[in-house]
Amino acid sequence: MTGFGVYVHWPFCTRICPYCDFNVYRDRGVDAARWSAALARDLEFWAERTPGRKLASLYFGGGTPSLAPPSVIESVVAACARLWGFAPDPEITIEANPTSAELDRFAAFRAAGVNRLSLGVQSFDDAALAFLGRDHDADAARRAIDAALARFPRVTADFIYARPGQTVDQWADELRAALGVGLKHLSLYQLTVEPGTAFGVQVAKGRWAETDEDLGADLFELTQEMTAAAGLPAYEISNHAAPGEASRHNMIYWRQGDYVGVGPGAHGRVTIDGERRATEAEKAPAAYLNRVEQGGGGAVVEILSDGDVLTERLAMGLRTLEGVALDAAAWARLQGPLGALSENGLLERRGERLYATADGRRILNRVLADLLA
Repeated sequence: MTGFGVYVHWPFCTRICPYCDFNVYRDRGVDAARWSAALARDLEFWAERTPGRKLASLYFGGGTPSLAPPSVIESVVAACARLWGFAPDPEITIEANPTSAELDRFAAFRAAGVNRLSLGVQSFDDAALAFLGRDHDADAARRAIDAALARFPRVTADFIYARPGQTVDQWADELRAALGVGLKHLSLYQLTVEPGTAFGVQVAKGRWAETDEDLGADLFELTQEMTAAAGLPAYEISNHAAPGEASRHNMIYWRQGDYVGVGPGAHGRVTIDGERRATEAEKAPAAYLNRVEQGGGGAVVEILSDGDVLTERLAMGLRTLEGVALDAAAWARLQGPLGALSENGLLERRGERLYATADGRRILNRVLADLLA
């Protein structure tokens, strides 16, 4: 049910978006052979510790992995096939931006085995794209979607809404356009201002303010209604898909499956000898390369407690419409706060599964804080 996956973090971008708090660095040219060898060595480290498994998913994220030399992508796919092998009909995803430099690589990625493309469109409004620090315009985004749909069996796109000054009508028009381009999966995120980002600095200085909670709720409700009516209902708080088009890789996360994380700053979750381990690779690219080249894996490993595992299971599983299965010990631990949250219409128990209701998913962070208090 949960599957087994590999996440590869490519940490380089041509520019760093002002809302981004991921582990990213400016792309100043890389040694393709060195990166291919390092990633393969890190994968070998984890393959030795996870024998007998088959990969349901391989995901290249970042950063901007579509800026990686195609030879690096090809070598990682080949290494995964050699070390684990792929389950039938695997999902192999790469993230890309709608720039001509990346479009030119689509054929090479497809030839390497990539069968799902995730496009960082973010908006069809040129002023919004400029505000978000993107290096493409709306026309380029539409051309990229068309090129991706012609090349890849499965394509998704990210959009950011609840931008400062954005009205319900404006988002309705933009979402209607996104739903009309032929995509079967959309990731729709409300703009979140994170500390340490350029946006975080601007908001702290009072240059602009985040969308207020009530308007954010209205935008969220509109998103649920419009995507459902278009045949792409939400299957997770921010993700919407036609039947059979859900992200298999992200479902591994949300179902608390195992996944290996390689590349600078990559996170992983791997169960070995009955113990669930959290892994986090060295963040700085040079430090990551040196650690892997000196022997061993590139990550620091922490064994998670039963409490940690339960917290993650709830935080991830309640994001989805399928909820989360809990054992007797978990039900007993949650009995107190669960009663009040259920009475308030935020959580619902059906059999041995716990679900967040539509209202609960809308304020899930608050629900989780109360549930785990």
